Amino acid sequence: MSAISFHETAKLSTQAYAALMARSEADLSVFMEKVVPIIEAVKTEGDAALVRFGQDFDGAKPLTKETLKASEAEFDAAFEAVDKDVIDAIRHGIINIRCFHEEQKPEAMWFKEIQPGAFAGDRYTPIQSVALYVPRGKGAFPSVTMMTAVPAVVAEVPNVAIFTPPTPDGSVDAATLVAARIAGVETVYKCGGAQAVAAAAYGTETVTPALKIVGPGSPWVVAAKRQLSGIIDPGLPAGPSEAIIFADETVDGGLAALDLLIEAEHGLDSSAYLVTHSRKVAEDAMAALPAHWANMGAQRVEFSKAVLTGPTGGIILTGSLEDSYKFINDYAPEHLELLSKEPFEHLGHITEASEILMGPHTPVSIGNFALGPNAVLPTSQGARTYGPLSVHDFVKCSSIGYVTKPAYPEMARNAKILAEYEGFDAHANAVSDIRNKYL
Repeated sequence: MSAISFHETAKLSTQAYAALMARSEADLSVFMEKVVPIIEAVKTEGDAALVRFGQDFDGAKPLTKETLKASEAEFDAAFEAVDKDVIDAIRHGIINIRCFHEEQKPEAMWFKEIQPGAFAGDRYTPIQSVALYVPRGKGAFPSVTMMTAVPAVVAEVPNVAIFTPPTPDGSVDAATLVAARIAGVETVYKCGGAQAVAAAAYGTETVTPALKIVGPGSPWVVAAKRQLSGIIDPGLPAGPSEAIIFADETVDGGLAALDLLIEAEHGLDSSAYLVTHSRKVAEDAMAALPAHWANMGAQRVEFSKAVLTGPTGGIILTGSLEDSYKFINDYAPEHLELLSKEPFEHLGHITEASEILMGPHTPVSIGNFALGPNAVLPTSQGARTYGPLSVHDFVKCSSIGYVTKPAYPEMARNAKILAEYEGFDAHANAVSDIRNKYL
């Protein structure tokens, strides 16, 4: 086996340090070109293109135009196919996710008297149609269904549809259908990748187009979202998984290694670093990895070893606690664990992270499946300007204003002064004596 990537920040050049910030999707140029014919085919051929791509890319040979949309019978069968323990875990997660997002939901409207007789506020209404992308390429992700569907339903979006790649037998992952129904979504289309984004943007004979698409995906999905951003709102930048596990000297390196593997096992395009200023923690973590791999399946071992021995994963030994904070904030991770017996001592130093999970009892697994905050998160340093997927991603805001007759004169006088200064005649006329003739 190749050695685990090990970097000491004190010994890194400026270029080498910057290279550690790179993600697998940093250069999408190849994908940007390759998705163009896929998008064009869906736009011009509709369902026929979705069926062809499902058969060719996903190996779903039984897929037909008639089966592109999951049927009610398929939903019913899914509840028979999925173990009760899994269904119960889905229900538990959805209860917590719903509780969190209901608390997050903004008031329908707020209104404030800005000055006597002049009122202003915001009014929130749901986006009319949203597509939820649920990946499947490296596994089944009912958790993504939970995280995208629940806030959409809480926000009262009237038209919600899930897009997910078909399985080889032309169906949909059963647990994904279970999660969709429990969350309150009954429309599921069997298409993934760039073709799903194109279908959501343009619609087909079967697929109803949407105004926005949210959810994580491969570089193909990310590239298609960028290509189609003028047609459909691509939502927050959610690409391949990434995580930083920060560990101080109060925790065992073996625990840090255990959690380092969580996001590393997602796939070859994942990114995962252990960041610590403790050489002992770093060495203990490295020594513990083989024992943890012994408890994992072959494919997940292959994925995580590739990540941790490659250019987008491994162990970062910093020169100090402050250097650890700096690396974390420079990296701006999707997931961040603060592994410490006193995690709140570190929290105030972190400004750039999409999700911050604190303490030895809050691994990324709990955030992904059970706690409640949304686990669909911005990647590739998106945390510097975006937050997690939320109810706010499914609503839009309208500013509301109302000026009474007594408040109008002062407002009009000041508005007219600025309109004239900026050279807008019609603006100025609308608050001049001309208006008074009509009032």
